[in-house]
Amino acid sequence: MIGYVTLGTNDLARGAAFYDAIAAELGTGRMMEWEKAIAWGTPGGGAGIGLMSPYDGQPATVGNGVMVALEAKDPEQVRRLHAIALAHGGTCEGAPGLRGGGFYAAYFRDPDGNKLNAFVMGVPADG
Repeated sequence: MIGYVTLGTNDLARGAAFYDAIAAELGTGRMMEWEKAIAWGTPGGGAGIGLMSPYDGQPATVGNGVMVALEAKDPEQVRRLHAIALAHGGTCEGAPGLRGGGFYAAYFRDPDGNKLNAFVMGVPADG
């Protein structure tokens, strides 16, 4: 149902380095790019994510309660994505681990403060 999600940035070059690394781990890359925006994903391959300077010219701000969830293939990839995020200017919002009901996730923010998580479903309790 979701085609793409767009997040705001105040420094597109800094944000691009963060999302290039995340996208590479997820096996995708940039699908569109112009002066004030970049989008990552695979055309026809599910939802993408865009990063852009706000259209109205005002500073980008973080939406309170907004989070983008990135589906991983297994707990190891969740851990790698969390580590990649932190190595590229992100901050930790919750270390990788089981959250209950077979839901394994890690939470982090990008360099602009946008909240993301990496997750996988169906992980056994001994995870």
